[in-house]
Amino acid sequence: MDNTDIQQLFSIQNSNEFDSLAMEIFRFQYSANAIYGTYCDYLGKSPSNVANPLEIPFLPIEFFKLKTVVSTPKKPEVIFESSGTTQNTTSKHYVANLSLYERSFMEAFTLFYGPVEELCILALLPSYLERSGSSLVYMVNELVSRSQHPNSGFYLYNLQDLHQKLKTQEASGSKTLLIGVSFALLDLAEQFPIPLKHTTIMETGGMKGRRKELIRTELHDILKSAFGVPNIHSEYGMTELLSQAYSQGNGIFRTPPWMKVLTRDTEDPLSLQSHGKTGGINLIDLANIHSCSFIATQDLGKTYANGSFEILGRFDNSDIRGCNLMAL
Repeated sequence: MDNTDIQQLFSIQNSNEFDSLAMEIFRFQYSANAIYGTYCDYLGKSPSNVANPLEIPFLPIEFFKLKTVVSTPKKPEVIFESSGTTQNTTSKHYVANLSLYERSFMEAFTLFYGPVEELCILALLPSYLERSGSSLVYMVNELVSRSQHPNSGFYLYNLQDLHQKLKTQEASGSKTLLIGVSFALLDLAEQFPIPLKHTTIMETGGMKGRRKELIRTELHDILKSAFGVPNIHSEYGMTELLSQAYSQGNGIFRTPPWMKVLTRDTEDPLSLQSHGKTGGINLIDLANIHSCSFIATQDLGKTYANGSFEILGRFDNSDIRGCNLMAL
């Protein structure tokens, strides 16, 4: 895949262009990605008998824990690693082109939230900062850096300092985005509630074993009450992807044009199902050119005809992972 294909990726205008590029990337990854190609062969699928994107096989996300899932011989510029414990194996994403990841998350963020230069970014991500290899920390660090706002920055457990910064931002009327892991946002809500008129709160999910799991509506109701905001925003991403989806309220997520969400039958993992039914989440992330763009996750959810989706939980036998939202 060359620079022309990457330019096509970020200029997709409609479903036909998406489908055309998805088929091109499938043909490329079938040949270039040994793990994915072998998996497709096992299912009896290849470019010779896959006629449209709905027939493309989705690689189970567990392969990122067991194998090196790459579509290029190029040495990775970075290896992102999922959060985990000593009892389980972490996923590894070998990223061959960091600039592609940066372009993907910056263009998606700008699409939903406007130019980052117009925002102050406050990041409350203690669990992620305490380990290395987090793709979320890399993304938010870039957002903080590119915002160029003097008050932008990370906070570990210094909630009082963050509270003071929020007061300063509110007093100035400056547009602010507070992005945080769920348990830390709850700590802030309990210890330092403050009405916020100019601040958007975005949770990335995950209690990380620090608190009792809450359903999303409970979490959002607590945060809305403590901070006096009408909606809590959410980010949906994972180590194995180069793109993110965003919810600007009510748990309904939308994707950038180069990303698509489908659902599969929970009883038949090779069968896709129609909108409005709960199923396993399958993701097409066309930015994942050098890895695998077609991934079957362990999340459960629903899709809707307008392209939006919601996350409803996880399969019972799957690991709890940091970037996933709480189970409902």
